[in-house]
Amino acid sequence: MSPWTSLITALTLVLYLVITINVGRARGKYKVPPPQMTGDPNFERVLRVQQNTLEQIVLFLPGLWLFSFYVNPLWAAGIGAVWLVGRIVYAWGYYQAAEKRLVGFGISSLSGMVLLVGSLVGIILSLVQP
Repeated sequence: MSPWTSLITALTLVLYLVITINVGRARGKYKVPPPQMTGDPNFERVLRVQQNTLEQIVLFLPGLWLFSFYVNPLWAAGIGAVWLVGRIVYAWGYYQAAEKRLVGFGISSLSGMVLLVGSLVGIILSLVQP
């Protein structure tokens, strides 16, 4: 069990909590009552940040832990920290305008893919090595 990987996991959950709270705040600000999912474009961007982050977490967290176990826990935490920064840049940009989300999306997507591919390589190597 890696305390660094655990820290990145906890920080990911805190980030997701903050992003989810932002959706609730945006509902009030832009007057979009639940269960409504559309309305003011500013609300829709805040909601997309939350939804896309949830979609990315499904790949990120298992990739983080598999990489930590099969490759290296410190490297997993470092790449995970890059993913977190990417998600923050993504949210910050998307809150302002849809076209400003791309840099953050690229950072988090690339780091997530590194974790996934690295995990697969580590797992395969552990299966073929005596």
